[in-house]
Amino acid sequence: MRAEQLTDALCYHGEGPVWADAWGGLRWVDMLAGDVLTLRADGSVDRLHVGDVAAFVRPRTAGGWVVATERGLARADEADALPTPWFDLWDDPSVRMNEGGVDGEGRLWAGTMGYDRVPGSARLFRVDADGGVTTVLPGVTISNGIDFSPDGRLAYYDDTPTGRTDVFDVVDGELVDRRPFVTHDVGHPDGLTVDAAGNVWVALNGAGRVRCHAPDGEVVDEVELPVRLVTACTLGGPDGRDLFVTTSREDLDDPEPAAGALFRARVAVPGVPVRAFAG
Repeated sequence: MRAEQLTDALCYHGEGPVWADAWGGLRWVDMLAGDVLTLRADGSVDRLHVGDVAAFVRPRTAGGWVVATERGLARADEADALPTPWFDLWDDPSVRMNEGGVDGEGRLWAGTMGYDRVPGSARLFRVDADGGVTTVLPGVTISNGIDFSPDGRLAYYDDTPTGRTDVFDVVDGELVDRRPFVTHDVGHPDGLTVDAAGNVWVALNGAGRVRCHAPDGEVVDEVELPVRLVTACTLGGPDGRDLFVTTSREDLDDPEPAAGALFRARVAVPGVPVRAFAG
């Protein structure tokens, strides 16, 4: 399956696509530009600058949205309002936010990475609705995609340099029994999303593709893109069957013409409605 290009090469480092009816469709980030992009119904794209870094976005249950900034979180009370800083999670300037998600309890899972990608310098945090922060995984390197099975009993996670997508059991809201789900034979596991059947779609950075793995790990589908740096994916659209894929041209001396564009492919199984942050 090949993906169609939806936008021009708008981003230096596109990441974190999320579909939410609350903001009218698809949002994603141009991460290192600190911009949040919204795809409108007529195909136009709005760009909102929120800081030095915009790592990922999610809707809020009370309305508005939350965005992970360089070292913290900012919130807005309305869909198109400019967010205001909430708090920082750390003060080390060598580490930034990278990727995150929300679980069925409305808690935010926020991963980090070091600018120099020093092994073990990153963490995965959990942020509760009241702003309480827990370090869930210390000593990771590039904390990337995290998403949950439709029944909330499993969590899938990429620490990119491992070359694996791992799976955890979710027991009483905690992640336990980490184990390999898939060891990838091409590219580097980046963002991921889980569909309504429990299949796991993984963006393989450097390989120009997104692979779909059944719950037993078997490859059951693959989407090819005309760019190497495929960063993240999500399912959305009116029927939930549009697979949106972000791309990058970060540090490329010879980027493909479409590097940094947003792509879409039609798939058979819809996604799960976005989980909103309770904070």
